[in-house]
Amino acid sequence: MSPVEGSGGISVTAHVTSRLLTPWRAIAGFGVVSLAADMVYEGARSISGPLLAELGASALAVGLITGAGEAAALLLRLVSGPLADRTARYWALTIFGYGLTAICVPLLAVTPFLGAAGLAVAAFLIVTERVGKAIRSPAKSTLLAEAAGEVGRGRGFAVHKALDQIGAFAGPLLVAALVAVAGTLWPALAALTVPAVIAMILLVWMRRRFPGPAPRTGDRSADPAPGPLPRRFHWFAASAAASTAGLITFGLISYHASRSGGITLAAVPILYAGAMAAGALAALASGHLYDRWGARVLYGLPALAAATPALALSGSTAAIVAGTVLWGAAVGVQDSTVKALVADLVPAPRRATAYGVFAAIQGVAALLGGALAGGLYGYSITALAVVLAATQVLAAALLAVTLTRVR
Repeated sequence: MSPVEGSGGISVTAHVTSRLLTPWRAIAGFGVVSLAADMVYEGARSISGPLLAELGASALAVGLITGAGEAAALLLRLVSGPLADRTARYWALTIFGYGLTAICVPLLAVTPFLGAAGLAVAAFLIVTERVGKAIRSPAKSTLLAEAAGEVGRGRGFAVHKALDQIGAFAGPLLVAALVAVAGTLWPALAALTVPAVIAMILLVWMRRRFPGPAPRTGDRSADPAPGPLPRRFHWFAASAAASTAGLITFGLISYHASRSGGITLAAVPILYAGAMAAGALAALASGHLYDRWGARVLYGLPALAAATPALALSGSTAAIVAGTVLWGAAVGVQDSTVKALVADLVPAPRRATAYGVFAAIQGVAALLGGALAGGLYGYSITALAVVLAATQVLAAALLAVTLTRVR
């Protein structure tokens, strides 16, 4: 018997290959993992403010804790991205990052019972959960890009984002329902253990059936990975930064909607859920068009973002709803089709590094854009809309330079 055959005469190689996931099944698997994980951390984020307040935090403390978490989620990718490429341990970093979320969020349920230490423990858990996001994101995006490369990265990232958005939609609604029934926060946080466990079990199962990018071997001096990222990547990062800076946040939209009286406070979460649904549909549409028409479909992103402020910050309820839908669609394209182009602009051994750099640039742009929009809001909404539209024109111009260099 051949050494590569089992007792039944079946090739071991053929048997192992038969157990591997097809690209679409791998994409769907990552999507379900993101769906479950989004239920966990988006559900927790929807009540993190009230939880911290219940534990004795001031408004300043809430801002500092949640701001530190978001900063960690973006800036630490400058470390985790290169680490993933250097070690090729994409799966280990992905599983570890998701593991931090799966542990930290349910543990928030015990903080109301810790007395004076509850606030400090909650702050540590909230920030650590965001560190987990930073650790896993570049590695997971690289694994997803590997799977989507065989079926069309536009559609691959779009399907993943659509499933992801379902979790972002369902998690806060589930938490809201549990809080309404229980009359307190901790049972809802404890219940998030269930989707957290589902996500981890599926990740471990997938690890054995989708190996991901192979580690680099041999003479690395001839490897195209070392050295700076391609210049076309930096042009696109600049375009994405301008687009991100010119996209108002949902925080400002919800502030205006509730303050203007057009949307009741109780309806704000429903408005957000509708935006998440719009994001899922936009991701699917733009991803499909990306694979058919190429990267020029991304000209739609600055158009969506430029139209958002004039509608979302108006005095009409219908216009606010329409503007929020456009905002959700822009976010959906940012988180899916934009990532597909990043993967196409950068050599495979450098993708995790690129995703880390890209996220950090977007994070800084979001911070600057949020400060700009917040300052202009109190001065003139018309001036705000004009300035943000100008940044989207800049984003479109930089995208044109990017696509010229690609050709």
